[in-house]
Amino acid sequence: MMDYKKPAEVVGLMIETGTYKSKLSPKDLLIRGMLAGSLLGFGTTLSITASVQTGMPVIGALFFPACFVTVILLGFELVTGSFAMLPTAWFDGKVTMPVLLKNWLYVYLGNMIGGALYAFLYWGAITHFGHGDHTPLSAAIIKLAESKTIGYMADGPVGGWFTCFTKGILCNWMVSLGVVMGLTSTSTSGKIMAAWLPIFIFFAQGFEHCVVNMFVVPAAMLMGADISFGQWFTLNQIPATIGNIVGGVLFTALALYLTHGPKKQAH
Repeated sequence: MMDYKKPAEVVGLMIETGTYKSKLSPKDLLIRGMLAGSLLGFGTTLSITASVQTGMPVIGALFFPACFVTVILLGFELVTGSFAMLPTAWFDGKVTMPVLLKNWLYVYLGNMIGGALYAFLYWGAITHFGHGDHTPLSAAIIKLAESKTIGYMADGPVGGWFTCFTKGILCNWMVSLGVVMGLTSTSTSGKIMAAWLPIFIFFAQGFEHCVVNMFVVPAAMLMGADISFGQWFTLNQIPATIGNIVGGVLFTALALYLTHGPKKQAH
């Protein structure tokens, strides 16, 4: 029981964490962002492997958070977490908007580099750098990526965009809560268990995570998916990212700050 942090303490830690992250150098943001993006790629392929082997996607979703909690425990930078942590510090006057946006930009770029790097290495590993036949894993990745991009075209250009955007909101409502839940405990085991829950909830329902897609879509394109760069960004990466921002800022940062923030507690 002594390990548990109450909600007001957690919001205080969110402000402290956001302030700390705002002071990191571009080099640290890029390196930590790259490592986080790569790890989420590892988690995605672990999940896909488990889903293919068992025929039960929910089993894959159960394993995906393993790499997410590694990101949390090692202090790497995941932009979807930053979409909640830095705004909380901004609401409290600890971070300026230019600094917040600069942080997001560097972390996003680092995540993109990490996701693309892992996509290339994983493609090389399972296709023997293009010399092997398609496997059940590569087929599953292609199917997943096409459903996340050209699959939205069936809803029309507006309907598809807003579907992806909405899935982005729902995704980061949970993912940013996963980062917050990691602050509710001071023990390693407590952090792992607390962070695991919202991430499992998000992944099991197929919502849109912009960093996961930084691996999935490039990997599928390398494997021969019928997806162009423009389709990736216009049909998925842009609406998913905007949705992730809305989910993290409104439903985690602002909501928790308004009800458990230091000004509320003082009042």
